[in-house]
Amino acid sequence: MYDTNLDRTLLQLAAYCRASDWAGYDPYDALTSKWMKRLPLLNSSVPRIAMTQALKRSPINLRGVLAIPKTQNPKALALFLSSLVLLDAELYPGRGEEIRRLIELIKEKRSSDTTYWNWGYSFPWQTRKEVVPAGWPNLVCTTFVASGLMDAYESLGDSDCLAMAVSAAEYIVDKLYWSDAKGIESFSYPQPLVPSQTHNANFLASGLLCRIYKHTKQQRLLAPALGVARCSVQKQRPDGSWYYGESPSQAWIDNFHSGYNLRALRSIGAQLGTTEFEPSVKRGFEFYRAHFFRDNGAVKYFHDRNYPIDTHCIAESMLTLVDLADLSEENVGLASGVFQWAMTHMWDERGFFYYRKLRLGTVRTSYMRWSQAWMMLAMASLRAKTRKSTERFAPETVFVAGT
Repeated sequence: MYDTNLDRTLLQLAAYCRASDWAGYDPYDALTSKWMKRLPLLNSSVPRIAMTQALKRSPINLRGVLAIPKTQNPKALALFLSSLVLLDAELYPGRGEEIRRLIELIKEKRSSDTTYWNWGYSFPWQTRKEVVPAGWPNLVCTTFVASGLMDAYESLGDSDCLAMAVSAAEYIVDKLYWSDAKGIESFSYPQPLVPSQTHNANFLASGLLCRIYKHTKQQRLLAPALGVARCSVQKQRPDGSWYYGESPSQAWIDNFHSGYNLRALRSIGAQLGTTEFEPSVKRGFEFYRAHFFRDNGAVKYFHDRNYPIDTHCIAESMLTLVDLADLSEENVGLASGVFQWAMTHMWDERGFFYYRKLRLGTVRTSYMRWSQAWMMLAMASLRAKTRKSTERFAPETVFVAGT
C-alpha cells in the first residue's frame, strides 16, 4: 500500500534542502576550517586526520565555532538531481526549474585544469600520504555525478547532460583504468595512478560505462567495464559478501558499499541484457538481507555489530531493496519498514534527518551529502516503486451506461 507520509516527508526535506541552496556540512569537511591555516601545528597529516575523525564522531556540531563553511557538493547535487527526476510535477510543481538549476550548478562545480568533465568533493581531505585538494576529481564522485546527468538525459532528453556523462566515461577509461601482468583489471581510487582494487568504485564505474555504451555504442568503454567488473566479482567471498577492497587495511564489510556493489552489478546486467552477474547478485543479496537488517526495522552499518545506525545506510538499504525487489516479494514492504523506523528515530521536524544513532545516544547533525541527499533519493525511489505497484494492482473502473 502506498504511504502518503512519503509525500509529506519528501516535500519537507526538499524544502529544507532548497532553502539551504542545496549546501550544507559534511562528515569529512574538517579541513575547510580557517583554523587549519592559522595554526601551523595542525597543518600536517596526523593532526588533519585526527581533527577529521574527532569532528565526524562528535555528538555536538562544532563547525560554526571552527569557521567551517557550508558547501554545495557535486555528488550531493547529482543525488538531488536524480531524486527530482523521479518525482512528478503534480507533487513538486517547481520540479523542472529546479532540475535545470541543479544541472547548471553541476556544470559550475566541474574540476578545473582538465579537458574532461569530472568532479571532486567540495572539501579537501587527507589520505595517508597527502591532502587531496577540494574539487580534485576522483572516480566515485565523477561516477555519481555522471549517473545523475544520465538520469536527466534519459528522462528529459538533455543532450548536454549526455555529452558531459560521455566525457566523464572517457576520463575514467583514459586516466583511471589499469591492468597488470597477473590479469587484474581495476580503476584507480581514490587517486589516479594508484593501482588499487576498491570493489564498490569498480562496480559503480563499470555500471556507468555500460549505461553510456548502451546509448553511444562506444566499444572502447565496454571492454574495460566488463574486465573490471569480472575481476571484482571474482573477489566475492564464499558467503556472498565483499571486503571493501583488496589491501590489508580494507578488510571490512559494510552496508552501503555492499549495496552499491549489488545495485551496480544489477545495472550492468540490465544495460547489456545479460544474466552473467545474476548468480553473484543473488548470493550477495542473501548475505545483505541476512546480515544488515534488524527485526525492528533498523539497519546495521557493519555486518557484525548493531551500532552505529547511520542514515546513509538507511537510505542505501531502501534503495537496494527497491532495486532488487524482484528477488523477494517482501523487499518493498521491508524498505517501507526501514523508512518508518527512520521517521521515528532519525527525523527532525525542522525538515532533515539526523546523522547517526549510537548505542548511548544520537548524533543530530545535519549533513547535506551524507544524509539528506541520500534519503531524498531513497524516498523518491520507494515512492516511485510503491506508486507503480499500486497503479498496477488497482481495480479497473467500471463505467455503467447512463451514468
